[in-house]
Amino acid sequence: MKVYLIDGTYELFRHYYALPKHITARGEEVGAVRGVLTSVLSLLNSGVTHIAVATDHVIESFRNILWSDYKDSTGVAPDLLSQFPLLEESLRGMGVLVWAMVEYEADDALAAGAALYRDKVEQVLICTPDKDLGQCVVGDQVVQFDRRQRKLINEKGVIEKFGVLPESIPDYLALVGDAADGYPGLPGWGAKAASAVLARYKHLEEIPDNPRDWKISIRSADRLASTLREQRELVLLFRQLATLVTKGPVKDKLENLEWSGPSPQFREICSRLEAPELPGRVNQLASIRASRK
Repeated sequence: MKVYLIDGTYELFRHYYALPKHITARGEEVGAVRGVLTSVLSLLNSGVTHIAVATDHVIESFRNILWSDYKDSTGVAPDLLSQFPLLEESLRGMGVLVWAMVEYEADDALAAGAALYRDKVEQVLICTPDKDLGQCVVGDQVVQFDRRQRKLINEKGVIEKFGVLPESIPDYLALVGDAADGYPGLPGWGAKAASAVLARYKHLEEIPDNPRDWKISIRSADRLASTLREQRELVLLFRQLATLVTKGPVKDKLENLEWSGPSPQFREICSRLEAPELPGRVNQLASIRASRK
């Protein structure tokens, strides 16, 4: 059995910018929601049995308290932001388990789900290209799946991409920063320097204060070491921002992820979305699944 954990926030953004707008007779923009539902249905049609979608119900989390510049809903188009609750309602109507995050982020839910189910199934596929989810990858057991590029990223792939083990991804992001999440990293620490040092020492605390003890050839090592010493508290804070929470965000039993068909409300939801063809397609798939049991 394989479990698919979907980054609903990423999917909603992706479809919002990739698809034409669809404003209903009621004046609602629903194009991105329609796109995500069709995308999830394609996964189910491919044979996926266990699935959950994580969303940022509120695009804020405990991290905004720790770092004032951390990402929030500022600058997000209102007609995109308004589709989050509708997406969650629509997916639930389709019969898909939804993890709508408020205190935590969707990424935390994906990380928690991967940790919760990885020893109970053949493979967990975290469906997002976001680099911070690389920290959750475990061999071929927990992998990232970039659905747009049809690319699986296992532990070897994380090392090839970043030059460090999955466990070092939060340390790596702390040094180089993550513009998408709103923290800058440390001055002078680029990807090459961070990967070279962390490939040897894995974590920030293990990096020697004296760059002559690094035992690797790296440009501007004295300056980088000085920056690391002077901004130790700041880089540890950035690592805290980059570290995903694996205990707390989700607690669903594995059987709760098994898709068994839509709710009675799904047809009404699709009417609101002006997608009259969806209920028939979803019901047909549910009937096929039921006949095989």
